Amino acid sequence: MPRHSSAVYRRRRLVTLIAAVLIVAVIGGAVWLLVARPWASAAEATPSPSASASGSPTPDATASDAPADESASPEPSADETPGIVACEAKDVEVAAVTDADSYQPGVLPQLSISLTNRGSTDCAIDVGSTTQRMTVSSGTDVWWTSTDCQENPSSMVATLTAGTTVTSKVPVTWDRTRSSVETCADENRPRAPGGGASYHVAVEIGGFKGTTTKQILLY
Repeated sequence: MPRHSSAVYRRRRLVTLIAAVLIVAVIGGAVWLLVARPWASAAEATPSPSASASGSPTPDATASDAPADESASPEPSADETPGIVACEAKDVEVAAVTDADSYQPGVLPQLSISLTNRGSTDCAIDVGSTTQRMTVSSGTDVWWTSTDCQENPSSMVATLTAGTTVTSKVPVTWDRTRSSVETCADENRPRAPGGGASYHVAVEIGGFKGTTTKQILLY
């Protein structure tokens, strides 16, 4: 068998080395795609920034009510309309509103606030969650207060149009348990008795309290 020259062996080694380099390059490129593509996909899937919802609830028309997060646009504030004066107690009527008068077992009461301007002129009122409070009582026993576990309260001045009534858009849910600032994270808070037990809902907003309460029955 003829003996090849050293030059032939060098060419063969060179060809083998080039093939090995190409294989490593292909494998390396595939690994890079596997690692980099998920990041590219994440970037492509990222939605464009949009306006965030307001942290202050706003009722239908011009005022806000319950301490729950929802977005809406109030009427121009007193700062934007200097001619509008602050609401006075004699002109503002505040009332508790519920979605029913009685609740069967397991059904949770939905609580809202109604505001009426009995005056002859528009007025400005702070309807932010810092001024809102709902209380559920049975006799003299206070069972639940909306501010006990409230998070990030805020202020929002809105215009209450003369002669109109506005009610909160999104109600606050009472989970039929006893609330306190110490038990907000407790999943086993005492549950309110049912069987036709009577409870009264009291509300206040913007420094004005409701003159009456709303009775509900729990079964």
